[in-house]
Amino acid sequence: MNGIIPAPIARQPWGMLIPLFVLVAFGAAVLYSAAGGNFKPFASSHLLRFAVFLFMASIMVLFNRDFVRFMAYPVYGLVLLLLMAVEAMGAMGGGSQRWLELGFLRLQPSELMKPAIVLALAHFYSSLPGAMVQSWRALVPAGMLIGAPMALVLLQPDLGTSLAIAFGGAVVMFLAGLPMRWFVAGGAAAAVAVPLAYFFALKEYQQRRVTTFLDPESDPLGSGYHITQSKIAIGSGGFSGKGFNEGSQSHLNYLPEPHTDFVFATMAEEWGLLGGLLVLLIFGLILRWGLGVAKASNDRFAKLLAAGMVATIFFYVCINLMMVMGLAPVVGIPLPFMSHGGSSMMTNMICIGTLMMVNRWNRSIRGGLIST
Repeated sequence: MNGIIPAPIARQPWGMLIPLFVLVAFGAAVLYSAAGGNFKPFASSHLLRFAVFLFMASIMVLFNRDFVRFMAYPVYGLVLLLLMAVEAMGAMGGGSQRWLELGFLRLQPSELMKPAIVLALAHFYSSLPGAMVQSWRALVPAGMLIGAPMALVLLQPDLGTSLAIAFGGAVVMFLAGLPMRWFVAGGAAAAVAVPLAYFFALKEYQQRRVTTFLDPESDPLGSGYHITQSKIAIGSGGFSGKGFNEGSQSHLNYLPEPHTDFVFATMAEEWGLLGGLLVLLIFGLILRWGLGVAKASNDRFAKLLAAGMVATIFFYVCINLMMVMGLAPVVGIPLPFMSHGGSSMMTNMICIGTLMMVNRWNRSIRGGLIST
């Protein structure tokens, strides 16, 4: 087979790409149904965006290690400036100021910060001498790198994205070897800060999301409507679902945002438990491959970078699935590769492209062709 299949094709990570293609195609089918049996507007743009960002990921694979390390802080700084620009002249949508209108593109810079913070911290800790990892010099600069974009994103306000930035950064810090006592202390501080943040930092609609999460049935036609309808859609799908394009909750407009945040509920109603297990299996294969890439990396920078990108995708998947099942507040986190949305697709494909790039670095080293 090696003589039949061209080498550039044979060396692609098909163990990840095939599940990814299946997931995107399945997502397009769900979006087709969410549009009432129409390819437009959701499914067609979903596939087009994936094709564009897959090409972007294939270009990223060619970047060498020195270039990526060199660009870590400039990329972080550029995205931070874009977040500042959002505060100055960002476009409003849904009561939030999160986007920059660029004419040909509506950009959400906070999405770009998720991989950017992982890149910056991976470079920071790979450059830090091992003896300093246990000192405050390993904590304070990293905390500032995470805190600045989190503060800007919270001003938009966008609690879900700010938590995603914090999660990705915390994973890199943990894997870098920071003392466990710092994370325990951070968890204790967060436990104290949560009630204070609820009363003094969260907007009124964000407070309602928290109370609705705790008791959605208390206001099933108001603030609890999203979670209630999502749980009805998922539960009504049963074991094998109602059938493709037969979902009543989405087609009769009971289920809000059936093509974005609640696309999993749309899928579960029509494909049932079997469809849900298929989606979980595919995500498991993709994340398992990403962890394998991180584990195979001998270079500290590459290991932290790959693990942080896996953590970013995992956060998307975990929070979205918990959200639609009523296990977490509704925070506006879409499901990777299935939800309709350009910013989410771009972020997750940057993560995939980065993992493919690190995988190429690993392969080059194993082949004795150390390419930096």
